[in-house]
Amino acid sequence: MVTSIRRWVETDTGHRVPNHKSKCRHLHGHRYRWEAEIEGDVVTESGVSDEGMLMDFGDISVILTREIHDIVDHAFVVYSEDNDAIQALQAMGPSHRTVIVDFIPTAENLARWAFERVEPLIQSSYGNRLRLVAMHVRETPKSWASWCSD
Repeated sequence: MVTSIRRWVETDTGHRVPNHKSKCRHLHGHRYRWEAEIEGDVVTESGVSDEGMLMDFGDISVILTREIHDIVDHAFVVYSEDNDAIQALQAMGPSHRTVIVDFIPTAENLARWAFERVEPLIQSSYGNRLRLVAMHVRETPKSWASWCSD
């Protein structure tokens, strides 16, 4: 048997899907939820801080905050080839938080981006086979995307 845990952070982040057939081609934002799903074995080593856990939820929160929240919260994520959006955002001045990425910032692509940032940081100090199973990104209360490990 394997145990799994989840921890999430939320951000207020803008984006646009430049080639979208409908309203998502416009500049807009969401209250994103970035949820890490981790599995492994419960730590059984007696007397250690993580005894009885897979990984301390606080440690996961630190990773999610640093690798996702602090980068995209109250920022606008824009595709590097979306020249119209980049030009509009640059007009807002140098203090505007713009994150330029090499992919169209759909929920699906953002889930992969987040997975690739977080996965190397999910490590076990106690030999309990930790691994990041998936990053789930909620774009709206009814719309989620996930990037899962093989």
